[in-house]
Amino acid sequence: MGPHRKALRTTAVGAVSATLVAGSALGIAPTAQAAPNPVRFVDIGGDGGTVLKANVVTPAGADGSRRYPLLVMPTSWGLPQIEYLAQAQQLADSGYVVVTYNVRGFWQSGGEIEVAGPPDVADASKVIDWALAHTPSDAGRVGMAGVSYGAGISLLTAAHDERVRAVASLSGWADLIGSIYAGRTQHVQAAALLDGASIVTGRQGAELRQVFDDFYSSDLAKEPELIAWGKKRSAATFVDRINDNGTAIMLANAWGDSVFPPNQYADFYEKLTGPKRLQMRPGDHATAELTGLFGLPNDVWKDTERWFDHHLRGMDNGIDREQPIRLKSRSGGGYEGYPDWKSVGANDRKIALAGSRTLHTNVNSGADGGVVFLSSILDQVAQLPPTASIPLLPRRWAAVWQSEKYATAQQVRGTAGLHTTLTPTKESGTLVAYLYDVGPLGLGKLVSHAPYTFHGRTPGKPFGVDLELYSTAYDVPAGHRLALVVDTVDPLYIEHNPSGAQLTFSSPANDPSYVSVPLREQ
Repeated sequence: MGPHRKALRTTAVGAVSATLVAGSALGIAPTAQAAPNPVRFVDIGGDGGTVLKANVVTPAGADGSRRYPLLVMPTSWGLPQIEYLAQAQQLADSGYVVVTYNVRGFWQSGGEIEVAGPPDVADASKVIDWALAHTPSDAGRVGMAGVSYGAGISLLTAAHDERVRAVASLSGWADLIGSIYAGRTQHVQAAALLDGASIVTGRQGAELRQVFDDFYSSDLAKEPELIAWGKKRSAATFVDRINDNGTAIMLANAWGDSVFPPNQYADFYEKLTGPKRLQMRPGDHATAELTGLFGLPNDVWKDTERWFDHHLRGMDNGIDREQPIRLKSRSGGGYEGYPDWKSVGANDRKIALAGSRTLHTNVNSGADGGVVFLSSILDQVAQLPPTASIPLLPRRWAAVWQSEKYATAQQVRGTAGLHTTLTPTKESGTLVAYLYDVGPLGLGKLVSHAPYTFHGRTPGKPFGVDLELYSTAYDVPAGHRLALVVDTVDPLYIEHNPSGAQLTFSSPANDPSYVSVPLREQ
């Protein structure tokens, strides 16, 4: 990837990010101005004295005679401090002191962007200190919530500050490397979106700029450093601390989140031992929560308030008696409840990947995961996921296997998995696996996909590949079939196929290849 191409991409993404930020500001500000609860704009001293721009919303009539539960809300990546004001007003109406603040390195807050590093976690604790000293908030009833960047910081703070009793982490991450480097493959469009937004709305330090440059460069010598950097910024690294603290954790995400895919949240959820809840819906990154930021009715924010009402206010609202996992299918319908993640796809159906297929690399076959944000939003709003004509995919660059036609609807729920044997002609390579819902005319609608990259393999020597596709909930209509497509190029990712490389997929008799499809129990 040349520097000119990278600069063009980053500039374009930055412009789009700025437009989104401006639109959010214009939409949220009038709601905040019209609200009855008092709002104060304050400066809070963060870690090392860094000034954090914040606002405080207290319940109407608060006179210091009583204490209220405290909610601290760090802003999303690239958004200003008024991001949560509409929700802060509604929460204050319900009896919370709410402090929202611009994280360091963005907008008018001081410092440089730390990407949820130790200074960001220390900042959150400083904000709690300040709120307990300067507002009528209760030290025994502290919660944190946030969208995206704020979600990640909230989880990390819960691991390091035992005062945080409850968290609502919305469209965030628990595993940073497992999000933008899943399958050992750089998710370049997602990274470029974050990079561009931070250039427009924040201040990148030398470390962050180097991280982005190393990420784009595909320099394997830098991989251990990048992984170590990401682990420090991942709540999954500190899950034992969260469990020891007994923090009540609510996780919410979208099936099509192109920045933080849902798998890493599901894995993290399974490791939590305290009170927990996992909610998955159609959409892309932060789109499920968006209307709530404008003060409009929104089920994510409604459940967030219910979560805090129970765990910080002691209300018996029934949320603790509901099934802890709540999913909504991309194909429509209401919420489905499950007791645990393994029950989501209780039935597992395998599609055999028989025979041998050899792919030539470095050409996009026409199967791909779409465009960051745009594709999953279309799926959310109009149920129009990325499509491909399966019969017309060129077999030189795409390997295709199909199931039989299904006599009844198939409710795909959870995480599909690819198991195959791969023989490369070069030591490195990238493949992308796609699962399609194929109609009678051969048009395939994308159900799920995931990339996979390998390095250091012996050319001509076969090895096993096990790849989890991104978790989803999708209903395949009766009369349709499922197809697995594998190719080697997708605009969402950086690929690592040397010129002239070929990949051969086989199904040995003693280790047959298949794709496992998790189905809802009928």
